[in-house]
Parts: sequence; C-alpha cells; structure tokens
Amino acid sequence: MTRLRTLSTAWLLLLTTKILAQTSGTFQLHPQNPHYFAYQNKPMILVGSGEHYGSVINLDFDYKAYLRATAGDGMNTTRLFTGAYVEKLGDFGIMKNTLAPAEGRLLLPWQRSPNTTGYALGGNRFDLTQWDDAYFARLADFVAEAQKHGVIVEVNLFSAHYADGWNYSAFNPKNNVNQTDSVAASLVNTLQNGSILGYQERYVRRIVRTLNRFPNIYFEIQNEPWANQTDIVLRSNEYGPDNDWRSTLQVVSQRSNDWQRQVARWIKDEERQLTNKHLISQDISNFHYPVADADPNVSIFTFHYALPIAVTENYHLGKVIGFNETGFAGRADSTFRRQAWRFLMAGGGLFNQLDYSYSVGSEMGQDTTYKAPGGGSPALRAQFKVLKDFFDKLPFVQLRPDHALVTASPGAMTQTLSDGRTQWILYYESMSAKPYDLTLNLPKGSYQVAWMDALTGKSIGQTTLANGQLTVPAGRTDKVAIIKVADRN
Repeated sequence: MTRLRTLSTAWLLLLTTKILAQTSGTFQLHPQNPHYFAYQNKPMILVGSGEHYGSVINLDFDYKAYLRATAGDGMNTTRLFTGAYVEKLGDFGIMKNTLAPAEGRLLLPWQRSPNTTGYALGGNRFDLTQWDDAYFARLADFVAEAQKHGVIVEVNLFSAHYADGWNYSAFNPKNNVNQTDSVAASLVNTLQNGSILGYQERYVRRIVRTLNRFPNIYFEIQNEPWANQTDIVLRSNEYGPDNDWRSTLQVVSQRSNDWQRQVARWIKDEERQLTNKHLISQDISNFHYPVADADPNVSIFTFHYALPIAVTENYHLGKVIGFNETGFAGRADSTFRRQAWRFLMAGGGLFNQLDYSYSVGSEMGQDTTYKAPGGGSPALRAQFKVLKDFFDKLPFVQLRPDHALVTASPGAMTQTLSDGRTQWILYYESMSAKPYDLTLNLPKGSYQVAWMDALTGKSIGQTTLANGQLTVPAGRTDKVAIIKVADRN
C-alpha cells in the first residue's frame, strides 16, 4: 500500500509538472509587471496591423499568406471575429471587406439547414444545434498557423450590431431554423435576449474548447458594446456637432456589463477542467474612460481610437490597457504611427492598427487602392516595426509611466517611461518649426542621452546632460530620447 501510495504521488507530481510546463508558455500577464504580457516565458508587448477580422469566416481569404506577411513585417498580433457578427459589402464604406464574404463563401460555426432557404446574405438558414466541422477545422488551423509565426490572436466572440448587422446574424430568427426569440438588436448582447442566450453559451463554450490547446490566444468578449447599449453620453468635445460619436464618450449600459460578466464566467467555467487558462479582454469605449467596477475575470481592457489618457485613467487596475482598433482619422501613415508611439509610451501594452491594405487577393497587404474609413500600408507597418523593435530592446517590464520628468516642453508633446532611477525613455512630438529645449526633473548628476528618429529608427545624435535642460535635435519628425545615468567609470 505504501509503495502504491508513493507511485501515485510520483505520478501526480509528474502530471502536475507536465501541466505546468504546458501552461508556462501560454500568453499571460507578465508576473513582475502585469501592464505587459509574457509569452513562451519572455516579456511581450503587442504591436499589430491586421485585416478586418474575417480571416476564418471568409473562405476566399488566404490566411496562411496573410499570417506569413504580418509576421514578416514584424507584427505579432491580429484580431479575429468568430462568426456571431458579419457584415455586408459596403458597410461603413469598406469596399474590400474581409468581414463581408462573397455570396456562398461565408463559413460560420453552424451547419446550414439542408432544406430551408432564406438566409439574409444568400443560401440556406443555419441550424444552431449542428456544428460545422469545416469551420472549426479552419479556425484551429488559423490559430495553429499564427502560433507557427509567433502571432498572438485576439479571439473576438461577439460584436455590437450597429444599424444593420443583426439582419445578417445567425442568431436572428429569420436566419436560423431554431425559432430563436425575436428581440431588438440592442438587446441581443444582454441577459434580456430570451432563448438566444442559451445558443450564445453553447457557441462560446465550443470555441473555448476548440482553442484551449493553443497558447497564443486570448478572448475578447465583445467588440464595441457601447454602440448598441449606452446609459450615458458625455461630451468629450464641446465644439463637435451634437450626437456625433466623435465628440462624445458613450458609457456602456449596466445590462451590457451584466451580460459581458456572464460571458466571462462561461469562459472561465469551460476552462476550469482544461489544460490552458487564457486571458479575457473587455472592450471599454472609444477614446478613453475610467473603468468602473472592473470584472476580476478580465485581464485586458481595450479602447478604440484611444488617447493616452485611457492608460493614465486605468493604470491603477494593474492590468494591460490596449488600443485595439484605429480608423476614421484619414489615411496618413504619420497619424497612426504617432498614435501608436503615444499610447505605448503612456504605459499601454497593446496597439493594433486596422489595416485596409489587406483584402481577398491582397493577403500580403500591398493594396493601397482601397476605399475605407482608415489607413494601412506596407510603409506604415515598417514604421510600426521600428516601434516594436525599439520596445523589444528595452527592459520595459521595469518601466512605468513617469509624469514628473518633463516640467516644460515648449512647442511639443511628450510621453515618458522610466524606472525612476537609472533610465528614462522620452517620446517627443514637435508642433513647432523650431525645436525648443526641454526642462527635465532629474536627480542631480550627469546623464547620457541618445536620440532616435521615430520614423526611421536611425540614430540622430548623442549628448550629455547635467543641468536639466535638454537640447532637442532639429527637425519636425517625432523623436525618442533614451536618458541614462552617465557611467562614472
């Protein structure tokens, strides 16, 4: 009996060790600084520039070429919508939309009914009780391919339906044979959605089970929940037009938050008996908002069209703050490059550009003839690579936002990270034709300063600093300074 008990204990120890080995490389918050990530036991910051989320549901999209291209450009993340929400070509002015497959080329988690026609975008309706094995095979293969290329996948489960999206959803009773309850689009992603809730739970649990073996994913509950469920609209720009989303902050409703907490519980519950435990992300708002009553199951809080203040307002949460969709700001590469630098230098851990140069037939991201409400180009991805490479060389886990370093910055905006003792990283955006000296609040001593061009990544000079006045190199491009305590030897 003693020997049997010893063998059982040894077997349990071996099993525990094996499980720990399997999970230690899973994408997770960094244990020393949870404002950043760890993957394969290495610190990680996410920088991406990806297609419009339809890689799996669009059968015409060559995701293998896409993932090779995005990794080849130095990016390490992409967003993926999993089928609860789809679009029609032309929605939002996107004329080459991967989330709007051609008729007959849409693949969703559910099988089509063999006999009942009437799906809004063509073909037979869906049977929500029957899984489509081809979909789950393609989903798993996409994530496996991403893993091979070192790409982290945001698996987005749901989305707001906006004006017309509910008309195309498989959960809509007009598009399935299961007689789901007829509810307003605004109620679909709430606990007041009738029989739809049970089908949503089955869908979430099946995707979670299918993807559990992969270390390179995290789950986002819902894309832009505030678009359909808003309790309060705050003016963020008093000079903007009334009722324009660009001049307001929409505070998501409590019933949306109640439903999102339920989805997070489904994920946690489904993974309880599974090998890997994945992070959960919650999309908070456009621009910025101080999160209230944060769900303890959520580890990543994301914003769209985000401002650096989104990090500042939520840094106390001790979780990753992310900027995971850009757009509606023109097409200039400089706009999105500066957004990325600002946000990550404010202490964010995730930046993802919505890149319209990817589409069916242009999976390498070379098409700049697109018509869409945003940007994206090979040149922009090269600029993001400069940013990512820069952070990869930093001991960023040791750094925190430093709002005390710069006491005066005439004609410029700045963001700073530091360890508070030996190293300060300063991002500088000039708004003046002439660069002015910066006044810095540093401990008394001598410092070495190395300047880098944020556009090209090239060195633009080195200097020493002893009196708190930092001379900025000429030129209006945005710049980065690495300030270190001078070597006393």
